Order: sequence, then C-alpha cells, then structure tokens
Amino acid sequence: MIRHVVLFTWTDDASDEQKARVAAELEKLPAAIPQIRAYAFGPDAGINHGNHDFAVVADFDDLDDYVIYRDDPGHQALIAEYIKPILACRAAVQLSL
Repeated sequence: MIRHVVLFTWTDDASDEQKARVAAELEKLPAAIPQIRAYAFGPDAGINHGNHDFAVVADFDDLDDYVIYRDDPGHQALIAEYIKPILACRAAVQLSL
C-alpha cells in the first residue's frame, strides 16, 4: 500500500471562501478516481503552534494507482485552479506500508 500525505500552508491573504473551495473540490476526487482506497483531508486542529494549515492523506493499493491519482487531469486542474493561488508552502511524502 502507498500512503500519500501532503501538507499545505496557505498565504496570509487566502480567504475562508477559497479554503472552503479547496475542501469542496477535494471531496469530489474519490468518486472521480476509483484508485483511491481511503481519503481524508481537513484543516489543522490548532493543537500545536507552527503546524501547516491543511492536510490530505490518501491511500492506494500500489504505486501504479498512486501515479494514476497524481497525474489525473481533474486532480491536476484542482491543484492549478484552487490550491496554487493560495499556497505559501507545501510538504509531501509517500510511504510504502
């Protein structure tokens, strides 16, 4: 199994509407990309100072399924249209479990 974890820090001028739109668009991906086995995302809980603002965790059966998700045109459009305009910082990792 491959677990993909991505963390976002939003720009200071990112609006609540823009952040909500990111979540709304991410919610559509599991129905559009059947290779996704598990999918969770949301804003940081605010427990520790200095964390990123938002996280996405996605599980895939194997590397090929992850690559399909990564390269999916709808996923790439979501990144370009909704995430990049408000993105200050991104960190990601893929774990083989």
